Amino acid sequence: MSKFIQLHVLTTYPASNLNRDDLGRPKTVIMGNTQRLRVSSQSLKRAWRISEPFSQALAGHIGTRTKEIGKYVYHALTSGATFAEVMADPKATGSLKTLKQSPAVKIARTIGNVFAKMKADYKPKKDEEFSSKKFLESLETEQMAHVSPAELDGVAQLVEACRETGKEPDKDDLNLLRKDATAVDVALFGRMLAANPSFNVEAAAQVAHAMTVHKATVEDDFFTAVDDLNTEDAGAGHMGVAEFGAGLFYLYLCIDRNLLVENLGNDTELANHALRALVSSVCTVSPTGKQNSFASRAAASYCLAEKGDEQPRTLAEAFLSPMKDSEDLLHTAMAAIETRRDSFNRIFGAAPEFRFFSHEAGTLKEVCDFITE
Repeated sequence: MSKFIQLHVLTTYPASNLNRDDLGRPKTVIMGNTQRLRVSSQSLKRAWRISEPFSQALAGHIGTRTKEIGKYVYHALTSGATFAEVMADPKATGSLKTLKQSPAVKIARTIGNVFAKMKADYKPKKDEEFSSKKFLESLETEQMAHVSPAELDGVAQLVEACRETGKEPDKDDLNLLRKDATAVDVALFGRMLAANPSFNVEAAAQVAHAMTVHKATVEDDFFTAVDDLNTEDAGAGHMGVAEFGAGLFYLYLCIDRNLLVENLGNDTELANHALRALVSSVCTVSPTGKQNSFASRAAASYCLAEKGDEQPRTLAEAFLSPMKDSEDLLHTAMAAIETRRDSFNRIFGAAPEFRFFSHEAGTLKEVCDFITE
């Protein structure tokens, strides 16, 4: 079975601001001395892992990124609800035994500290301060941890054990982290636990930042809003500026199939489900940034999938010189990708198998079937 799977994807976005910088502008990158629009890999991966195609196909095998485990443990112990119930609804209450605030805090901080360093302790002086924002934030960890369903189940069981004893768990009971936990998003995109580096997971999928294949300009949209109840002034009730851009984006992914299977406890079937769900999401799911303002939902127009044991390589060089205006930018870009692929294969003597879909040929299903053969 081939070690590497590579995807080269072209997607057209109309006016949009899918991924903003610290000033609210669409992110950009300079390549070939030319400004391009950019969508970060972090934004893309977030959109894919919470999307319907991904979550439905992999229900029960998706992790949770959070720094609030300690907070939920505390809520569970003081509300009489189970940890799972509180995870689903932070305001949940139940009929189980409850603990006083002080022991609940100690237990929550001890369990939370397994996943990352806890924030500085905050000791309320009055009962009402136990519901204050400052107190609840003190039950969070400094960094987010990506936690698998199996690890969350372990937390839930430990919460019930501590509920019965009213005491902090023993050291042996805090072995909550798992190397072989089957969280597909952790297996694909990795995790870093500074507090417990031996449980870090190397990402099986490497995702490039998407960029336009041509020169792109960030434009300004001056807009106004009218006050419906204002019948006296002719002017606007609000004025503002929103920035946006548009273009044809190239995206590259490389997936180490062997590492993915290893990360999933050598479960080849689950790994294949993960690959299909990932490719479906990559080709059909857009980041959610400013969607209400721009409705910039787009599906891939072209996807070239390669598989083989050869050293992976991006084909972004096809767009080192920005593509010029043409009657058919999409097909010109498709041809550029295929020409660059053939050139690299000739130079390095490689010939990975490939399949593709476009508006003229191929389907998403055929590409998914190909990468999971």
